[in-house]
Amino acid sequence: MKSSAMDLKIEIGQQRQGHLARAVSRLARKKVAIVSIALLLTLYAGGIFAPWVSPYDYSYQDYSVIRNPPSLEHLAGTDRAGRDVLTRLLWGIQNTIILTFIAMITGGLFIGVTLGLLAGYFGGKVDVMVNRIGEIFASLPTFFLMVIIAATLRPRVLEMVRWIEDNTVIHGLVQSGVVDYFVISLALVSFTWFGMARLVRGQVLYLKTTEFIQSAQAIGATTPRILFHHLLPNAISPIIVLVSMSMGTMAGSEILLSWLGLGIQPPRPSLGRMLLESGNIGTLQNEPWMLLAPGLIALLLILSWNLLGDALNDVLNPRTR
Repeated sequence: MKSSAMDLKIEIGQQRQGHLARAVSRLARKKVAIVSIALLLTLYAGGIFAPWVSPYDYSYQDYSVIRNPPSLEHLAGTDRAGRDVLTRLLWGIQNTIILTFIAMITGGLFIGVTLGLLAGYFGGKVDVMVNRIGEIFASLPTFFLMVIIAATLRPRVLEMVRWIEDNTVIHGLVQSGVVDYFVISLALVSFTWFGMARLVRGQVLYLKTTEFIQSAQAIGATTPRILFHHLLPNAISPIIVLVSMSMGTMAGSEILLSWLGLGIQPPRPSLGRMLLESGNIGTLQNEPWMLLAPGLIALLLILSWNLLGDALNDVLNPRTR
């Protein structure tokens, strides 16, 4: 009897437990997810606090330690210009963080979620217009279009920013890398919103036929309240999963654009640029740390996001509960 009463109490407690608490509890039992989160937090903390934790300035050159292997003074070694590899890795991670989060917040979340809500709720011409525009973007070769946007847009944006510096009191915009951030973010945003919009649209098409939405409409709830207080919270689980999976793809795209020379430009370091400068067999034979260090960081970023996305899909998918 005591055992049955205890089991009943546990069951009642689990029912009272919120959806978020249950998801966190399930996620905490997945070792792969915990390791992925720990890796991402460590890498992102290093990138965010790069100005304070990096041992040197990213452009500082010491010609007495050119191509030195890892040591106590340079934990990840130095490159061909005598620059500290660890310092440049931290700043490269920071650039990746800024670009991927800007692109995800503006494209994946703001544009994608908003258009998905509108298309699914209103239907009709709004739905047709959003889907046709999205299908045009989806039918194009994504990465090659990103390359074209980055290659053709950057000179024009750079010219405009230089005009602003020459004709106003604002200076240092070009040196700050704002041109590169804007161009790459725009290239990433252009092709990341439709997947999110399509996912949210599908969720809304199902949710708007449920009783609680019909009840909200019957009592005269406004459209913005229905969209953002009733529909969006109930579609948040698949959004979280898609965001986590997309972050790895976007980080890889940013690194690849920089590797092609279309991303962050020198003197600011980037993971793709470091891979480009060290991407030859001679470097791998004689100075492997110059190639392995940025390659390992890029691999960990992409792999950790993908593994975390798989774990979140298992945790938040109602069919696996």
